[in-house]
Amino acid sequence: MVALIVIGVIALVALIGLIVVYNLLVGKRQMVRNGWADIDVQLKRRANLIPSLVETVKGYAAHERQLFEEVTAKRAQAQQAGDDAKARGAAESELSRPVGKLMAVAEAYPDLKASDNFRQLQEELSDTETKIEMARRFYNGAVREMNTLIESFPSNLVAGPFGFRQAEFFEIETSERALPDVEFGGTA
Repeated sequence: MVALIVIGVIALVALIGLIVVYNLLVGKRQMVRNGWADIDVQLKRRANLIPSLVETVKGYAAHERQLFEEVTAKRAQAQQAGDDAKARGAAESELSRPVGKLMAVAEAYPDLKASDNFRQLQEELSDTETKIEMARRFYNGAVREMNTLIESFPSNLVAGPFGFRQAEFFEIETSERALPDVEFGGTA
């Protein structure tokens, strides 16, 4: 009789442990999904700003047609990359390069730099790049926590049978280094 009680208590503790670990894994997976959704929103915001930026610069630098076509093609590739963090990161990195060149080209046109529309777009793009970086850090932190939990004992005993898989980190090279500074002050 005592043996049955001991076995019952052990089984109950094991069941409670299983439930706790399973719920912890579910919570971490939700954090990863939430982080990815935040990244996706910011990447879509950037993708939506790019056509306006291209049109604004086109008016001043019409001879940069090849660059405009490259930006458009890379934007389309980035949008088609989907939810695979590795593929999306590579595609977004490829997009960052021509966008950075586009911003550098704009530096050669004082009238364009003085345009309120261009400055507003430049500021929004810079703000979006910052938000992408913040969302990327949150996502990668959530991925790190989930992956650590999936690999750790005893949670790895629960993760495998219940289909929890490691997530990919999201890496992206931003065009931040190529973005010129926006100055709103007058000359001294």
